[in-house]
Amino acid sequence: MSTASALRTAESVLGDERIISADSHIMEPVDLWEKNLTPGLKEQYPQFPARSSPGEKAGGWDPKARIEEMEVDGVSAEVLYPTLGLRLFALENAELQEACFRIANDWLIDYCKAVPGRLVGIPMISLYNIKNGIKELERCKKEGLVGCLIWQVPPDPLPFTSDYYDPFWEAAQDMNTPVNLHILTGFNYSRFERKGLDTYRTAVNTKLTDAANSLFDLVFSGVLARFPKLKLVYVENEVAWLPFFVHEWDKYYMRFRTKTPLPFMEKLPGEYVTEQVYATFFSDPTGGWLMDHYGQDTFMWSNDYPHAASTWPHSRKVIAEELGHLSKDVLRKVVRENVIKLYDLKIDGVNN
Repeated sequence: MSTASALRTAESVLGDERIISADSHIMEPVDLWEKNLTPGLKEQYPQFPARSSPGEKAGGWDPKARIEEMEVDGVSAEVLYPTLGLRLFALENAELQEACFRIANDWLIDYCKAVPGRLVGIPMISLYNIKNGIKELERCKKEGLVGCLIWQVPPDPLPFTSDYYDPFWEAAQDMNTPVNLHILTGFNYSRFERKGLDTYRTAVNTKLTDAANSLFDLVFSGVLARFPKLKLVYVENEVAWLPFFVHEWDKYYMRFRTKTPLPFMEKLPGEYVTEQVYATFFSDPTGGWLMDHYGQDTFMWSNDYPHAASTWPHSRKVIAEELGHLSKDVLRKVVRENVIKLYDLKIDGVNN
C-alpha cells in the first residue's frame, strides 16, 4: 500500500456517502430444496460435496439481522445472489432445475419483502426451456425481483453462439431486465472438487477464462448487435481484465475483418461492451486505477457479503484505500449511481 493510500480514510473519501453493494449473497437453508421438491424430483436431487463455509452471519438467512450487519459495514442496500443455488446451474435435468430455481426464487422473494428497497434480489432462470424461462422471468419481476441470473458457462449443446437464446435475449431486452452471469455457474470447474494447484488455478486463471470466453461468444456472435438494448452484467469476475481484452478484440477485429467478415458487426467489439456490459468487483486495486479512463459508467463496487472473501465489515476502509484516488463524481458512480441506474432502483424512496 502506498503512503498516499494509507492516508486515505473512509471519512475523508466517502464522508456520509450511501454506498450500495452490486454483488452480495443470501445463504439458503441447506435443506431448502429437499424439503420443498415433490417426491419424484426429490429423489433426483444430487448430493453435492460440502463447500467451505462462507460464514455464519445471521444476515445470510435473516433479513432483519442483515440490515444490522449492513449498518456495521456502512452499506445502504445490497443486490443479492444465491450461494448454494449457484451450483444448481450445472444440473442436467431440466425439470429438476426449473423446480429448484422456482423454490429458491420464492424464498428470495420473501426474504427481500421483509426489507423492501434495501434488499434487492436477482432470480435464477433456467434456460433449458426458453418459454418457461421467460415465464419465470416475468413472474419474478412482478414479485419485485430485478435482473436475472443465468449460467456463465452453458452446456456444450447450447452455446451462446447459437440463436437458441434469441427469444430470451429479446424478452430480457423488452422487459428492461439486465442478464447477469456470475462465477461458479454452469458447466465449468465449479462442478468438481478442487485439489492441489487447481485450488489456485481455478480461482483465478480458469475463472477469468470462463468470463472472457462467454463474453467473446456473446459479442462476436452478434447477440449484442441484434439486441442493442440488452444489458449484461459480469459478476464477481473483477474488472481489470476487461479493458485489456476489449483493446485486443478491437485490434484483431480490425486486422481480420476483411478476411473473416462479420456482417452484423456495425461497431467495434469494444463499443458493444462499453455500451451494454457492466461488471462488479469487490477488491481489484488495478481495476480501480483504470477507472479514471475505463468503466466509470459500467463498473460497480460490491462487498460479496457474507462469503469468506467479503470486505465486510471494513468495506468503506477498502474503498478508501483502493478507490480513494478517484474524483468524487467517478467514485459516486462506481459505489452507488451505476447500480441504481442499471436496475432502476428506488433506494430510501429516491433513485439518486
